Amino acid sequence: MPHDGVTVLVGTTKGVFLIEGGRGRSGWSVRGPYCDGWPINHVIGDPATGALWAGGGGDWHGAGVWRSTDDGANWSLARLSAGQMDEWAANDAGFAQMIGWTDEKLPFSGEFSQIWSLGHAHGTLYAGTKPARLLSSTDGGQTWEHVRGLTEHPSADSWNPGAAGLVLHTIVSDPSDAGKLWVGISAAGVFATEDGGRTWERRNRLSNAEACSGHDHPAAPRDGDVGHCVHNMMRAPGSADVLYQQNHHGVWRSPDGGRSWDDVTAGLPSTFGFPISVHPRNAETLWTLPLNGDMAGRYPPDAAAAVWRSRDAGRTWQDMRNGLPQTACFFTVLRQAMATDRSDPVGVYFGTNSGSVFASLDEGDNWQEIARHLPTVLAVEVLDRR
Repeated sequence: MPHDGVTVLVGTTKGVFLIEGGRGRSGWSVRGPYCDGWPINHVIGDPATGALWAGGGGDWHGAGVWRSTDDGANWSLARLSAGQMDEWAANDAGFAQMIGWTDEKLPFSGEFSQIWSLGHAHGTLYAGTKPARLLSSTDGGQTWEHVRGLTEHPSADSWNPGAAGLVLHTIVSDPSDAGKLWVGISAAGVFATEDGGRTWERRNRLSNAEACSGHDHPAAPRDGDVGHCVHNMMRAPGSADVLYQQNHHGVWRSPDGGRSWDDVTAGLPSTFGFPISVHPRNAETLWTLPLNGDMAGRYPPDAAAAVWRSRDAGRTWQDMRNGLPQTACFFTVLRQAMATDRSDPVGVYFGTNSGSVFASLDEGDNWQEIARHLPTVLAVEVLDRR
């Protein structure tokens, strides 16, 4: 039976876990792992149908997208590229028999090794890969094709990898316009299409407001650009195409779909962080979780966890700590590992690389740990079917 309520979808280094809280968002229970223990970089769901998709893989498995149509009880895999296990199995009949391997032709072998992000909008499923490509599927993830307008962008030969490689890690859609899509690539920046992916515009320019200068970090603003190492990006609700991004060097707001960006980092304890989330109904409310930066270890400043909330589009920030560890806290929260539900008040959720998932049912004022001792959490999303 479909779960009637809030399900937190968790992608980890050892498969997918589902954390269910029901209509009252209480009595949380954990199911999993699913997807045969694959590393899962992102897992999403469709509240209209309950379908779930999980993307991941790596050098060993190759890349693939898993799908469930029965609330996660069963999953099917669309393998997209081969991994090292295929090479082993092709040369060792015993190993091939042990893992149930068959010599199937995979459509994108040699092109990419992982799925890093997923998006679903207007009947199309999208997947971002490593190295950075964008794929689309119109049959629920069974078959895929390249979105070649992005792959063939004139700037593609100049894209530089971030520390995790050249990855397309963020896919953002417009719920009212099927032609609009934004993606984030580390470290090539933000790209946008308004014609369903046929053509793309690179959108990293600073606004005409006071320019940011004097930074010496390679991901900081320079040459009129916001810095190309975008970590995560969200679209605010409404028709104005307001975007927010957590960059490698700050939090940024765009009032015009990414055509210009303003720095709204002032008031936060550091410029570095991975995730960002936006209120589903209020375009000026957002949350982020700052970390102390590259050379300092990428954990919460002063080893005390806090989610920082803004109620005024980033002009001011407030640290939300109640229920979060305030001593000896050295976890990291990765780029896809924060999400919200659609309740009133909104629930905010994040997962850590130490295997915990925290929830706030009052928009960040108070926090509780709803799961612990999971594998490293790579992604958190919410399926809200109420």
